[in-house]
Amino acid sequence: MTDYTAIKKKVDELAERVWNVEGIEARVKKMIKEGIPRKKLDPKEMIANKEKILDHVQLLAEENNFILKNCAQATALALFEEFGLGSMQIIKALTPFPGVAGTGNICGGISGSLITFGLYFGTDNPMDAEATNKVISVSQKFMAYFEDAVGHLYCSDIIEKLIMGRRLNPGDSEEAMRTFAAAKGFEKCGLPPGTGARLAAGFIIDSMK
Repeated sequence: MTDYTAIKKKVDELAERVWNVEGIEARVKKMIKEGIPRKKLDPKEMIANKEKILDHVQLLAEENNFILKNCAQATALALFEEFGLGSMQIIKALTPFPGVAGTGNICGGISGSLITFGLYFGTDNPMDAEATNKVISVSQKFMAYFEDAVGHLYCSDIIEKLIMGRRLNPGDSEEAMRTFAAAKGFEKCGLPPGTGARLAAGFIIDSMK
């Protein structure tokens, strides 16, 4: 069941957070220049430190969103960095996915997570139906968890009900974008990528058991 009291508290915290802009930018710029650092994952260690990892990946996604102002990229980049997956080319390909091209459709916290599932659970052989079905099954379960945690799947609903308190689609116009930014929309919108990345990371770590 969605805990709207906890969500409001989190959104308020994000709005008032003092962001380490220099440090966040330096981290992101390093990946832009050098690529996503590869990691050798130790399942036992990750399972033992699951909560610490989830806290970290959530923070990364929130920080990424503040700097990139793109929830899909922010979510995927946090997961890529945490698990040593993907590439900056994939992050580039996610450019139009906040609310699906700014239409208010599926949240980028979902899109960025699903593409990570494709990389982690998927296969290089697109004809492998069993592997494809596994990714789809995990993705469907994730989306149910996301909706339970946030209360909504669509960007427009999240902005109206949780972030702004009124209907506003930043992708509609430059004026709408300015209004959203002035109301600390990008700070507050760290909620869905942070939630998505945390949930997705949990699914990945649980699969290691």
